[in-house]
Amino acid sequence: MEATTAFRTCPFCEATCGLEIVVEGDRVTRVRGDADDVHSHGFLCPKATGVKALHEDPDRVRTPLVRDASGRLAPATWDEAFAAVDAGLSRVIAAGGRDAVAAYVGNPNAHNLDSMVYGPALLRALGSKNVYTASTVDQMPKQVSCGLMFGGGLTVPVPDVDRCEHLLILGANPLASNGSLLTAPDMRGRLRAIRARGGKVVVFDPRRSRTAEEASEHHFIRPGTDALLLFALVHVLFEEGLTAPGTLADLCEGLDALEPLAAPFAPEAVAPACEIAAAQIRRVARELAAAPRAAVYGRIGTCTQEFGTLASWLVDVLNVLTGNLDRPGGAMFTRAAAGSRTAHDGDGRGRGIRMGRWHSRVRGLPEAFGELPVACLAEEIDTPGEGQVRALLTLAGNPARSAPNSARLERALESLDFMVSVDVYVNETTRHADVVLPGVSPLEKAHYDLALLQLSVRNVANYSPPVLALSEGAQPEWRTLLRLAGVAAGQGPDADVDAFDDLVAFEIARRAGADPAPLLEAVAPRRGPERALDLMLRTGPYELTLDDLEAAPHGIDLGPLEPRLPGVLRTPSGRIELAPAPIVEDVPRLRAALARPANGQLVLVGRRQLRSNNSWMHNLEPLVKGPDRCTMHVHPTDAERCGLQDGGRARVTSAAGTVDAPVEITDAIMPGVVSLPHGWGHDVDGVELRVATRHAGANSNLLADETQVDPLSGNAVLNGIPVELAPVHDAAPVPA
Repeated sequence: MEATTAFRTCPFCEATCGLEIVVEGDRVTRVRGDADDVHSHGFLCPKATGVKALHEDPDRVRTPLVRDASGRLAPATWDEAFAAVDAGLSRVIAAGGRDAVAAYVGNPNAHNLDSMVYGPALLRALGSKNVYTASTVDQMPKQVSCGLMFGGGLTVPVPDVDRCEHLLILGANPLASNGSLLTAPDMRGRLRAIRARGGKVVVFDPRRSRTAEEASEHHFIRPGTDALLLFALVHVLFEEGLTAPGTLADLCEGLDALEPLAAPFAPEAVAPACEIAAAQIRRVARELAAAPRAAVYGRIGTCTQEFGTLASWLVDVLNVLTGNLDRPGGAMFTRAAAGSRTAHDGDGRGRGIRMGRWHSRVRGLPEAFGELPVACLAEEIDTPGEGQVRALLTLAGNPARSAPNSARLERALESLDFMVSVDVYVNETTRHADVVLPGVSPLEKAHYDLALLQLSVRNVANYSPPVLALSEGAQPEWRTLLRLAGVAAGQGPDADVDAFDDLVAFEIARRAGADPAPLLEAVAPRRGPERALDLMLRTGPYELTLDDLEAAPHGIDLGPLEPRLPGVLRTPSGRIELAPAPIVEDVPRLRAALARPANGQLVLVGRRQLRSNNSWMHNLEPLVKGPDRCTMHVHPTDAERCGLQDGGRARVTSAAGTVDAPVEITDAIMPGVVSLPHGWGHDVDGVELRVATRHAGANSNLLADETQVDPLSGNAVLNGIPVELAPVHDAAPVPA
């Protein structure tokens, strides 16, 4: 067959790299980097080969599955599946109300145009307060801190790495993540460029990660103490007269409150907790202040800890105090072409954010951005009483592997009265479902990164049409989501999907502040996510159309980041809120941590891996071949003390559970810390993941205590977990 070449954006991580895909008929024959992509310029990481593997994976769910009388998930027609969904959800809602149905939205939805447009419509139709997402095991502290400071949960400053001369990184490994809340292909090249132009990259991390190896200097830091270190840097800036906010001072509310807040956190006070010398902390602060163009960047390691929101806040406090917020080479705000509520600059005034509008039933944890912490999902299911969750809808998520104390959550899933999942696999979560509705191959749908391009280090827009036609019997995901919305809204299994689609399009046009009628006429006859995207582009800051993007298969470069203050703000004061009340009220909790005795106990941290940032990637042979990656990193001194051997096995025990894992002894981990990657643990009955079960690994989230959360954001504490180690000398199974 004649070969054709298609260009599209990789859907596997936040880097949004451009792919060049060669197709013969319906078969992909080659995947490589698109050298002409305006953002990635041909860069590609190993995950890109997974596009072909995922499309061809025989384990991928391709037809609806409905649990039959024997308890088996059996193939069904779409009509049969939706009839089952209607019966199951209607029964639960009739008995317990809408809050008796919970929803969990997984990480892959952020890379899915269909989900980004129609997922919110489905959740609104469901009308439940029990909404959970992967954000509360990942990034909610940053969303909360930025929401309080700048007025929006995605108003996140990103380091302008292409012009930066001094980059301070905490708890992030962008060479493995390809950027996180930072859309930046080829971070290795970008970090090397900082050093090549005479700049400096400083990394604080309890592991000598791939990013740390590329840095100018790396400092081990005790997990969970990032906020203490950051406050010590703030302390030095004030103590030594190094603060220089410049024109930002006139845009800030609460600047005077920072110095007394930082007073107790002198480097000498925090050094024992952080295990970093006070002299080093002072030097780092001075060099940060002296750098002509600098940025501080913190990510998942600063979020998934008990002081996640405080650490996230202090990152941007430092960017303000050094005058590096909103200036080239510092931390800047992207102006996205579509999907951003702050793309058009205003006068800075807005409603800000509201949190705690409702609370979880059992523990009383507050809502943030319309969702509750996933750390409380299990108890909402397994605790009897009025308002108990009895049904669950999952969208491309695997909380049975990503949620803390996942053993309890798995038991809770078994007890549900009904469960429906939209997914491409029967995995550790969806094996409990009564109905599984299949997604489609990434190559069979259009792609545009509505969320990720709001966090890009450069303003770009890149649309990818489908590479291949839908497989026989497949249904576009947007139609699946809207048909589910019809069921949730009480319109039955045969709701008018096109009418729902028209309503979504009308709302997009209306919210843009324009007359919807001419806008809708201009984008006709498009339907579905392409129509929605065209509307967003036309009402966006660059007045693009989808026709423009279709004519530019390598994307459109919209230029470098530009200063946007105060226009990007949406706070009630119209200013940067440097000392928001909820954050200030949490500082005494951090002060109390200074008094904790150092007991020398081992603590566990996670580990990001380039090939497997999501559990479903473990079923793709190109991404799991080679040496075992689910190993426990242990420092030589800790291994000797605990009697562990390199290549042997260790039993890891926490307050929540126990796992066995192979030992990898390395000085790349600091003494007193051990590390396991997340997302593994595929050795359970009922999954249909033939590759993943051969590379089962250990589920590190069996060790996380679901009762431990950052109180401001509800984010699960997945780093700094106290553990004990013991050698495993036989094949005895882990205790149940």
